[in-house]
Amino acid sequence: MSRPSGNVRLKAARVAAGFNSQQGLADALTRHAKDMGIRGLSIGVRQVRRWESDSPPWPQPDCQRVLVHLLGQDMEALGFTPPWGTDDSRQPSHSRRALVAGGAASLGLAVLPGRSSAASHPVTAGTDFHAVTRSHRRLYWSVTPTQLHPAVAAHAALGCSLLRETRDSTRHTVAAALAETYLLAGRIEFFDIREPSRANDTLLLALQAAGEADDPMLGSAIIAHMAFIPGWVADREAALERMTAARTYARRAPASAEFLAWLDAVEAECETRCGNARTALNLIGHAEDVLAAGNDQSSPEWLDWFSPARLAAFKGNTQVIAGHLPQARESLLHALTSMTPAEDKQRSVIYGDLAAVEVASGNPEQACRYAGQALDQLAVTWYATGMDRVREVRRALAPYQHERCVRDLDDRLYDWSTTVNALSR
Repeated sequence: MSRPSGNVRLKAARVAAGFNSQQGLADALTRHAKDMGIRGLSIGVRQVRRWESDSPPWPQPDCQRVLVHLLGQDMEALGFTPPWGTDDSRQPSHSRRALVAGGAASLGLAVLPGRSSAASHPVTAGTDFHAVTRSHRRLYWSVTPTQLHPAVAAHAALGCSLLRETRDSTRHTVAAALAETYLLAGRIEFFDIREPSRANDTLLLALQAAGEADDPMLGSAIIAHMAFIPGWVADREAALERMTAARTYARRAPASAEFLAWLDAVEAECETRCGNARTALNLIGHAEDVLAAGNDQSSPEWLDWFSPARLAAFKGNTQVIAGHLPQARESLLHALTSMTPAEDKQRSVIYGDLAAVEVASGNPEQACRYAGQALDQLAVTWYATGMDRVREVRRALAPYQHERCVRDLDDRLYDWSTTVNALSR
């Protein structure tokens, strides 16, 4: 299988930074040069086109400075090869990025390397590597994130090595599995251990690997995950730019109804965080229609984070924020009863949202019961997003803080194990 044409690393970095066109990047680089005090530097779309070609020229020093500063990666991570080659002692050392919690291990920037002149691994290397990726994906739902993350990071390092030494269909399989591995690492960093900046960097590596595999569906999923990061801090413009890119990639390959509904749910989550609950509910309604209509496409096996029950949970959270409390209660209870045992990790979030419904309805005792059930689930499978929900409920319970049920919740919320778990992440 032929590799995708062009400098996929620069393309991936451009899209991840929110520039959906070469012209957009050219304009941004010109403006950024002025902000950096570099006078007289004007970068046109033809120059960006050359940089995104199969054989990108080594940029002039001022262009290098602006590219690195704007896109946040070194030149080789952006797909450029220095004129002195990669083995010369004058070559700048690769940046190092800690990818494992607590500094247990480090990976390089994962400058996805070029093809080696000799393939030194058997043809089964790709399927063997992918088998471990698949196992990590399944383990995510039951293994403590801080235990799983180092293994995923080490697997990504192996994938980068294999990518140097494989070719053709084996290389394609490795690249796709590596993209999924980085996606899993980014999901852990964002949802489980709450390190959004680190997650953004890791997801960019995932996007670069998806480009190497020429897998637009996986690319769409990665970019949609990247939309969560600005969405969570109410940066609507950046979130919607990334969602536009994600939908564009999804159009390049047959997408299942489930995948398209998930894109609606992601955008709805971002709109909710940006204070646009009505827009979010319209998106969720569209997602429900898409799921009901269905299509002939099957979902990729890695789409294990979404289901009709998850959509109901998305809907319930948005209804809580919109103040539609009876509807929210109904949606969340439906989600709770519809989830399979494999989805138990998500239950702490739903219990937290049900607690939010009850405290907003003036039922502190029932709110505390649901919050306690969320803590029960967190004791089995830690999930930072679930703990966030519990903390939000506890803040909302402030008017009832002298009642027995709230004090009992505090005793659980601040016992030794829960406090250590919460403060160590």
